[in-house]
Amino acid sequence: MIALSTGSLFTYGIARVARLAASAGFDGLEIMVDDRWDTRDPAYLAEVSRGAAIPILSLHAPFRPGIEGWAGDEVDRLTRTVDLARQVGARTVVAHPPVRYRWLALRYPPFINLSAVTPLPRRTRYRRWLLTELEALRAGTGVTVAVENMPGHRLGPGLIDLFDLNEIGDLARFPALTFDTAHIATWGVDLEKAYQAVADRVVHVHLSNYNGRQHRLPHDGRLDLGDFLALLRRRGFAGVIVVELEPDSMGAGDDVRVHERLVQAVTFCREHFGR
Repeated sequence: MIALSTGSLFTYGIARVARLAASAGFDGLEIMVDDRWDTRDPAYLAEVSRGAAIPILSLHAPFRPGIEGWAGDEVDRLTRTVDLARQVGARTVVAHPPVRYRWLALRYPPFINLSAVTPLPRRTRYRRWLLTELEALRAGTGVTVAVENMPGHRLGPGLIDLFDLNEIGDLARFPALTFDTAHIATWGVDLEKAYQAVADRVVHVHLSNYNGRQHRLPHDGRLDLGDFLALLRRRGFAGVIVVELEPDSMGAGDDVRVHERLVQAVTFCREHFGR
């Protein structure tokens, strides 16, 4: 099935994104849960789904603390998202691995800015919980938590990994993974080889291209996503392929243009992966 992440148009309301996705021909939605109550109210989400005649197939757990009304602890945020998924009928929740670093920005008047990366104490509870509790959670709720591979971030001439458990060998320790194509591209590694290394764990895909910027339209970038989708088809991939973009890549603000680009994206997926 081909779904659209509402994060692709996070500057829009959920109902508007649902209508656009349905009219473009997507099979379903992935809800990016964030600080807006509309993304966390199960009754409202069910109403939006019914109104647009498009199901909610997956949720993306909030990835920053300080969301009003939700606990700041990663485990609590994720388990609440799993409960929300159960209420709206979604079978998959996407989660990030533990954060390893945070950005520290200091500003000295009048003109000097200093940015640095500082290590965080290892988030032992969340790290341990991800490694030991996911299968029991799936068995108890029917909802699969699929841990997502994360991008590299440039620091000077090199790349740093802001996340723990984010290398291929570590990701293979999780029972279920979300494979993000644009995130893989930031590391400069071969997309298909990276997928093959963890293919038996991948139950969910975030599809977008990379042209120096992440989350571009499937045909706009350095990755041959047509070949990648054909590989998924040959391997019998049975999960959901979620088109996850950035608002600027679709011309947000002009709904005619947005609709055209959404149609291009879903048509690309149908042509290379099938129905």
